[in-house]
Amino acid sequence: MSQHVVKSYDHELVRLRDLISEMGGIVESQVALAAEALATRGSDAASRAVEHDAQVDALEREVEQFVIRLLALRQPVASDLRHVVAALKMTGDLERIGDYAANVAKRTIVLAQYTLPFSVAGIAHMARMVQENLKSAIDCVADNDADKAVEVWRSDQVIDDLYNALFRELVTYMMEDPRNITPCAHLLFIAKNLERIGDHATNVAETLYYAVTGESLPDTRPKGDTSAYAVVRPNE
Repeated sequence: MSQHVVKSYDHELVRLRDLISEMGGIVESQVALAAEALATRGSDAASRAVEHDAQVDALEREVEQFVIRLLALRQPVASDLRHVVAALKMTGDLERIGDYAANVAKRTIVLAQYTLPFSVAGIAHMARMVQENLKSAIDCVADNDADKAVEVWRSDQVIDDLYNALFRELVTYMMEDPRNITPCAHLLFIAKNLERIGDHATNVAETLYYAVTGESLPDTRPKGDTSAYAVVRPNE
């Protein structure tokens, strides 16, 4: 963002970006704690992930009020206007990521009650990948880096492919033994929440790219196959 005659305006724009980064840092911590809880089946990390949700919600409200004040007093145009409006969109995505991370943590607490006849290494790996993608998205916001935003946008396909593979694996476990249905159902919801976190991280990157360049990335982002949405037929 270019320098302005009114220096306080520059400080306000920097403050807005700092608020987004702060919110992103808390959300990233939530996802990391949820991933840790999933890998170790630890209730302490899961509880801390849920507790952070109130902080995320409070920051979203703070950014919203800050943006309204900027629009009313500064009447930004061009690149400034894109960054200010983008801030609202990004905080919406970050708030949803926080909700999904909290949901993963809550289901992980429930899963601790079950003895699983299979490893959760695959879904834990997906959680780590989503965490890395989210970190990259937050970094591109902090650095105002459009090139890094494109990398995040492209990496979403890997997460989608992994989600579809996990979906098929978990459905197979459920079909093999009815006792697996309840824990696998929780794992399916966890996997879907992680996939949605990846989507929202990509949204953040897309929004940042538009704010910096004034151009939109293609409407159709790289996606994996749609096996998870196919009808499973008994004879297949």
